[in-house]
Amino acid sequence: MRQTPTKSSERIAARGDFSIRNLLIVAGLTALAFLVMGYHPGLEDDSFYLAAIKRDLKSSLFPHDADFFRVQFQATIFDKLIAFSVRLTHLPLPWMALLWQFVAIFFVIHSCWRISRRCFSRPEAHWAATALIAALLTLPLPGVAIAIADQYLHPRTLATAAILAAIVAVIDAKPRLGGFLLVFAVATHAIMASFGISFCIFLWWHLRGRRMQDSSVVLAASLVPLGWLFEPASDAWRQVAATRGFYFLGRWRWYEWLGVFAPLVILFAIRRLLRRSDENSNLSALTSATLGFGTFQMLAGLLIMLPSSLERLRPFEPMRYLQLLYILFFLIVGGMLGKFVLKRQVYRWVFVFIPLSAGLLYAQRRMYPASPHFELPWRTDENPWVKAFAWIRDNTPPDALFAIDPHYETLPDEDSHGFRALAERSVLADYEKDAGMAARVPSLAPRWLREVTALNGWQNFQDSDFERLHREFGVNWTILSSTDKQYSIPDSATMACPYENRDVKVCRLR
Repeated sequence: MRQTPTKSSERIAARGDFSIRNLLIVAGLTALAFLVMGYHPGLEDDSFYLAAIKRDLKSSLFPHDADFFRVQFQATIFDKLIAFSVRLTHLPLPWMALLWQFVAIFFVIHSCWRISRRCFSRPEAHWAATALIAALLTLPLPGVAIAIADQYLHPRTLATAAILAAIVAVIDAKPRLGGFLLVFAVATHAIMASFGISFCIFLWWHLRGRRMQDSSVVLAASLVPLGWLFEPASDAWRQVAATRGFYFLGRWRWYEWLGVFAPLVILFAIRRLLRRSDENSNLSALTSATLGFGTFQMLAGLLIMLPSSLERLRPFEPMRYLQLLYILFFLIVGGMLGKFVLKRQVYRWVFVFIPLSAGLLYAQRRMYPASPHFELPWRTDENPWVKAFAWIRDNTPPDALFAIDPHYETLPDEDSHGFRALAERSVLADYEKDAGMAARVPSLAPRWLREVTALNGWQNFQDSDFERLHREFGVNWTILSSTDKQYSIPDSATMACPYENRDVKVCRLR
């Protein structure tokens, strides 16, 4: 017969959530998760987030291109929160960002452990569920171009920590606390928070909702993720949206679709198994809610992503519900693994978690081979691109406007480091990351298209092309890579290059 947790047992569980011993174990798992995932500030999307924080701290930065992060960031407190913490503590931003990243990962892992304590009766199940999440934080999710967590401080990680803590509050029947945490998640990352709200409603219904007199409220509220506002599409917007392959489900490969359906099938099997088990009702409710949430969000995602008439909703990436689904899925599977397989046999834990963590660590090192695994504030980064960006930050005027290969983040040794975040200078739009921002903010699409089109044929640019960029956009600095034709040409009447390393040359237009 399925066990129903009593109020007393829930209070005991809550008291143990913050015991020193358990917090130290969670901190240890956080450190191990950090070891696997690494730390790379300024990487990929951090080109926007870190730049926005730096502009909050120093308003003179990015006088030419702040719109590429300012417009969307009006809807989040993330950059303001980090900037405020820098002013409050007087810690340098690189140190503060590292501290926030560790805290965010800690609370993600801690909340997963708290959920597992309420769903499984045995400690080995609690820690197996938590350890599995910690080991898999950098696992790429199918089709949506994100991992469970990022190797740099991202508002999605803070929102995820708040959503998972809200799930604990729902299980503990603390709706006010849950509501507060979800409001914080909305203020931090509204899209991910909408998935969290949807899931909490499903979970509340499975735990207590059958006592509600009006079930239609649940159905209406579960449509929260569909309530997005959007601007009209334009030809320029369609061109920028075409650069985001994951916006188009027809381009997804078979194994990505397998990653969408397989967790639902496994969750269905687990739910059937739980009907005949002695686990408590929280686990049954969590499994049923995860299955219902995943099915609903998958159908909602297909409804939004497939019709061309709803193309403007695609940048809201409704399939990214998979991030929360996978966290809960691995939490459930990890708990079952701990209870039925690992138990208290140390060699089994070693056999499972050492190869799993080593494999993901190896994958991380292969992703960024030219960069140290930890790009920490007190270390000098030997990546040639990062060194060039540091020279620019220290030796060029803040109002400089740069031009760079629009595909620079894919060049050898660049390792996806963002120019704005690390060089702290304005730059013409690039094809890899600015396209994503322009797809979300249609008013940026015409500007993005004009600037990227002006950079066509970059690797074969001549002096006349750089002069054209100066006339049309006011470009007065440029970065050349060893793959560019101009790289091997000495200083000319058009350019003087005061900095050069094995991969990168920084030049001033005369």
